[in-house]
Amino acid sequence: MTDRMRIGELTRRADVTARTVRYYEGLGLIPPGERQGVGQRYYSADTVARLRKIDQLKALGLSLDEIGSVIDFYFTDPSGVAAKRKVLGLLRRHLADADGKIDALGQFRAELRTHIERFEAWFRVSGEDQDA
Repeated sequence: MTDRMRIGELTRRADVTARTVRYYEGLGLIPPGERQGVGQRYYSADTVARLRKIDQLKALGLSLDEIGSVIDFYFTDPSGVAAKRKVLGLLRRHLADADGKIDALGQFRAELRTHIERFEAWFRVSGEDQDA
């Protein structure tokens, strides 16, 4: 198994599409393939590792922008501490955002109940059929 591979082998090893590889190259999430000859691009096993790490970070709920802000840490800091600290901060922010949305949704739900009760009370007092 050679360290250099063409895009077809890269996509098989990393379980992504060629379109995804090109997109991630454009975003700077993975380095561009090394060109050789007439346009053939070659990739290394490091690119496979980066693609797999991107997939793992996406599974945690990180956006591609957020992944872009942490991905290099995984490959420059052998301990992984810096990357994990940064990801932990992002996950905490996601949790705070989710909690805020849950609170806002709870408030909205309570307001809906109040409005429904007010309308139902009006129908009871007026004797009107509320399902008409």
